[in-house]
Amino acid sequence: MAASSQSGSGQYNSGKKFWLLGGAILLVIALYTGGWFYAASALKQTVLSAIAPRADTGVSGECSDIEFRGFPFRIGLFCSKVDVDDNVNGISATFGALRSAAQVYAPGHIVWELDSPAEIRTAQGLTINAQWDNLQSSLVTKAQGLDRTSTVINGLKAVTISSFTGQTVNFDAARTEIHLRQNGADLDGAISVENANAILKDWPQIFPKFSASADLTLIGKAGMIDGTDEQGIHGTQGQLRRIVADIGDGKVMTVSGPFTFDENGFLSGKFKLEIEQLGPWGKTIKEAFPDIASTVDTATKLLKALAGGGDKVSVDLVVDHGNATVSGFIPLGKIPPV
Repeated sequence: MAASSQSGSGQYNSGKKFWLLGGAILLVIALYTGGWFYAASALKQTVLSAIAPRADTGVSGECSDIEFRGFPFRIGLFCSKVDVDDNVNGISATFGALRSAAQVYAPGHIVWELDSPAEIRTAQGLTINAQWDNLQSSLVTKAQGLDRTSTVINGLKAVTISSFTGQTVNFDAARTEIHLRQNGADLDGAISVENANAILKDWPQIFPKFSASADLTLIGKAGMIDGTDEQGIHGTQGQLRRIVADIGDGKVMTVSGPFTFDENGFLSGKFKLEIEQLGPWGKTIKEAFPDIASTVDTATKLLKALAGGGDKVSVDLVVDHGNATVSGFIPLGKIPPV
């Protein structure tokens, strides 16, 4: 009897342990599944915040046909179309399909791809239509909002039309990179293009393909990346550390200096403009615009005099509410508002 009782008790304890173990496994699976869907919901909110960072101040974003994938080890969000509307600044945009993903062990580091075509429209009369071969991006979140983002675009082709000036610009680039990060209260940005080409309608094609890069800071605008800034680019001041444009054969332009955007989006600033190979620059412009050859000659002689007769010159580029001049008296034209 004792042996039989002991055997029954052992079987009971083994069965109990089995069910406890099974229940624990089911509980872990349930908790993990719940955590995965919670992380997926957080990913959705992060992606929508990256698309439309100020939903509470008139900026809305919509990701059509949202679908979650990747369970159990990856968290993926897919949608067929992206729409953004900024009712405050009068900007709307549409894009193609979006695919995003994050690893379960690092949900704050998100990688995503966005398909073309894209169309962006502003209340200031700018319309941009763009296509690309591939657009890949990554973003890193922090406790609240976004900390930094990086985007690489291959095979970009864009057409910009301004109803303000009536001008059309066709732009293409083999590779484009955009990097943004919070730096305390400021926003740092770096942009570069490789093997790019810009064609202005009704203007001769005077320049070959070029490469360019820009490095700048927007003062007090860290919130533009995570949606806490409510003003946008208007009324902003910043520091342009450097813009470099290189069209080959030693023809290089560098621009740097402080700048501001007024409440209407017009640019003002006093920049340092450095031009290398001034003589070849002047010759190229005269070939493209023979009607202003005498003006170009006068300007070239003046700039050479400022450079002490050399072929590398450094002058002030003054922009006053969109009106650009060299040293305040050689007009360059009107820059449209953003």
